[in-house]
Amino acid sequence: MNLKKDVCVIGGGVMGLATAYYLLKAGKTVAILEKGEVGSGASSSCDDMILLQSKKPGIALTLAMESLEMYRQLPDELGADIGFLTLGGMVIIEDEKQLKIMEDFVKQQVSYGLDVEIVGRDILFKKQPHVAKYMIASTYSPSDSQVNPLLLMRALLYNGLNMGMDVFRNTPVQEIKQLSDHWIARGKNDVSVECDNIVIAAGAWSAQIGELLGIDIPIRPIKGQIAITEQIAPIGETNCWTAAYIASKHDPSIMPDRSDYDKEIGLGFSFSRASEGNYLIGSTRENAGFDKTTNFKAIARILEQTRQYFPIMNQVNIIRTIAGFRPGTKDGSPIIGHIDDFPGLFIAAGHEGDGVALSPITGKIVAEMVCGVGEHKRIEELNLRRFSSN
Repeated sequence: MNLKKDVCVIGGGVMGLATAYYLLKAGKTVAILEKGEVGSGASSSCDDMILLQSKKPGIALTLAMESLEMYRQLPDELGADIGFLTLGGMVIIEDEKQLKIMEDFVKQQVSYGLDVEIVGRDILFKKQPHVAKYMIASTYSPSDSQVNPLLLMRALLYNGLNMGMDVFRNTPVQEIKQLSDHWIARGKNDVSVECDNIVIAAGAWSAQIGELLGIDIPIRPIKGQIAITEQIAPIGETNCWTAAYIASKHDPSIMPDRSDYDKEIGLGFSFSRASEGNYLIGSTRENAGFDKTTNFKAIARILEQTRQYFPIMNQVNIIRTIAGFRPGTKDGSPIIGHIDDFPGLFIAAGHEGDGVALSPITGKIVAEMVCGVGEHKRIEELNLRRFSSN
């Protein structure tokens, strides 16, 4: 099958679907080439967090706050329930060392406009009555939210199809040709898309797409394992993380003393309740290639620390475990924008664990860049060229 489209998006996860949606809204014709089923990568094997408190002060936090405001409008805009909830979030603090560093982190976040503060044990135990009593403080932000990635992707897909989007499942891209004034992307099953622009939104597999063009895209899979509980009533007012979770993303120096195994699997702690009542408990950050299996030892450590932080969870059953691949970069920031020396070639990938949180704003920005509208100097620091001298 041969098609002519304005844009070919490579990747049918939440990032590719969001980018396609905003391109369609801008009047572009779009085809998506997806190597598996829609949303079969990280987007269906992740938690549900739109977590602002984990973002570094700077462009990451700014984009996350803008993305959250877009999320507030998306249920009405898409005409669908996407499981969007704003319950707030707390980062629990175990000792004075963590407290000092989190106070500085929060101060910087406040300077960028985030509604967040350090609270004492009284407020912590009021909002989290079942948290371990040795905790000394917590952060609190009323802004932290969540969304169901599966419902979100279904709504984006449904709206996209209604706007004329073509989606080719089980169609891995095998060849990309750059011609004088356009591109041709060829996938399995004799699918060929002739287009003016290509957007690489293939998550942890984006490096493989770059190889087809001789482009080094330094994105690697970072495996994360998650345990999912039975449906239970809320045990606290907000979703919850530890300062060690923030450290595992940004500053390992504030991690508590850990075993060699915990270091090997990058053990952190995140604790969120889905709208259906299941708790999603994570997580690991493993350099394990594309091995998507869960393993008993890692899950056991996740649950052991869960009982340490929330002893009441010892009474709760685990119904399944999942693993997915965060698309990670060398510096922990996503790669967004035009790829130098390749007119019409763009990328939206490498968001690591923030893909769901940042998908609306990233999709909107990339769509604007493809259309040649808007001013996007602020995201120049996220361009692929930043790795050219490394």
